[in-house]
Amino acid sequence: MKKLILALALMATGQAFAGDELHLYNWNNYLSDETAKRFEAYCKCKLVQDFYGDNEEMLAKLAAGAKGYDLVVPTGFAVQTLIGQGKAMKLDKAQLPNLKNMNPGYMGGFYDKANDFSIPYAFTTTLLGYNETRLKELGVLDKNNSWALIFDPAVLAKIKGKVTVLDSQRELMSAALMYLGKSANSTNPADWKAARDVILKAKPFWAAFNNQSYIKELTVGNIVVAFGYSNDMYQAQQDAKKAGRKFALNFHLQKEGNTLSVDNFVLLKDAPRKDLAYKFINFMMDGKNAAGVSNDMGSGNPNKAAMQFIKPDLVKNAAVFPGKEDLPRLQQLQDLNAKQRRDLNRVWSEIKLK
Repeated sequence: MKKLILALALMATGQAFAGDELHLYNWNNYLSDETAKRFEAYCKCKLVQDFYGDNEEMLAKLAAGAKGYDLVVPTGFAVQTLIGQGKAMKLDKAQLPNLKNMNPGYMGGFYDKANDFSIPYAFTTTLLGYNETRLKELGVLDKNNSWALIFDPAVLAKIKGKVTVLDSQRELMSAALMYLGKSANSTNPADWKAARDVILKAKPFWAAFNNQSYIKELTVGNIVVAFGYSNDMYQAQQDAKKAGRKFALNFHLQKEGNTLSVDNFVLLKDAPRKDLAYKFINFMMDGKNAAGVSNDMGSGNPNKAAMQFIKPDLVKNAAVFPGKEDLPRLQQLQDLNAKQRRDLNRVWSEIKLK
């Protein structure tokens, strides 16, 4: 009987712990293991993460009926989408005392002016990371500050098969639009056609569309140019240094312009553990905890209390923390209406199938 009682007690304890799980649907490489473990110790719960490579992937999964997630980390325009779909929960700010630590300059974004549904977590720029040593040897290092490095066939001929680009319709189309001197947010059909044509001419020179492994591919030297996110490029650069690679990796803003992505915590309406979600958001707004997304992951930081804890060389890196002179060339992607999404999906299908 004693053994039976003990077994039942253990089962009950296990079931209770199993329920104390926060489910976070997050970007790849956007939360360090150390930070995750510290939160688990703080909340006496388990943090379970699933990962996505772009906003469209996350939105599609939720639209298809995925359940069980408490928090997602959408970029600004995707916050708008979730609010419009009725999936975002209005926040109880009384449960977020560390909100006082946020930089006012990153609050009140176009996508959620009163921050009723979203709290900024981190920001990145979408740009080019590259093997500086190899590009110099191949005679194209002077193109490192231009989208020509991934779109100009004359340049690409020298690095054919050594380039990857994001498998993201919004980001890739926006880069092509900026290369053409257009707004990253243009929805003009003629501009989309021109951007599509630029991409199709460049596509034969690329190795792959890649959201997942370009950090590793750059780090080991399999590719020489990657179109991706600034935090990923920082991680690749640091990994290459730690591994003692005989080449140098670097990343740079492009002269034609770049997209700036402010990624936010959004609590889902059907979240099973809203209590743990609030604990996590507030935990991540603590200055020391917030600094980790910069020091560990290489992201820009919208938390003013974190700045004193961030590595000085990172703060000075314009690709991570753009300066005032860079801001005029940075654009945040806007949400599309239903017709525009359908039209862009058709353009994207043409790109992927040809």
